[in-house]
Amino acid sequence: MLKVLLLILSIGAIADAELCKPDAQNAFKVRLSIKTALGDNAYAWDANEEYLFKAMVAFTMRKYSRRSTTQISNVLLCNVTDRVSFWFVVTDSSKNMTTVPGSEVEAAIRLNRKRINNAFLLSEKTLQFLKITTTLSPPVEPSTPVWLIVFGVVLCVTVAGIVFLIVAGIHQRKKKNKDSSERENLEEKGEVTVTIENGIPCEALDLKAGRVNGVFTADDERFTSL
Repeated sequence: MLKVLLLILSIGAIADAELCKPDAQNAFKVRLSIKTALGDNAYAWDANEEYLFKAMVAFTMRKYSRRSTTQISNVLLCNVTDRVSFWFVVTDSSKNMTTVPGSEVEAAIRLNRKRINNAFLLSEKTLQFLKITTTLSPPVEPSTPVWLIVFGVVLCVTVAGIVFLIVAGIHQRKKKNKDSSERENLEEKGEVTVTIENGIPCEALDLKAGRVNGVFTADDERFTSL
């Protein structure tokens, strides 16, 4: 009985080895950079971590493809290295010695990638599924539409330009009126200039008032009477 049991186990191990090997059909390679991600807080990769990985993959397959019969035993790991890299496949529980199509496994991993990363305290850069492309986060849309922002900027620039032109026009008009008023005041203001000739103060002729210097007028009258 014991020999039969050992034979069955050996056959199962051989079958698993054929299903899970590098570059096998529907197999995926995983690489973890635990030391890089966590530094001094890095944990050792052991059988418990392998069990957690299998559990996360089984959970992912159950949730994505509704394979409610997927068990941890359906996730096979092989070629585990000390630098923490390995290959894995997911076997189909409903069919003996058959793996789940790689496209289905890839879609399930992509859907639950974040939860798998969080389980190991890693990111997509430190927990890599080499055949599975990185899951891109959806672009963040601004709360305010871009067109509304552009419209607001253009409107502000236009209003600022109009205000500047109005203020500049008012300032120029005031300056022009001030210069014109000063010229008119100078023309209308009558200023009398007093000059000194031979020690005698004489009033210059005021053209606007039409006045004549009185000193010269007196001399003219005196010579006229003679």
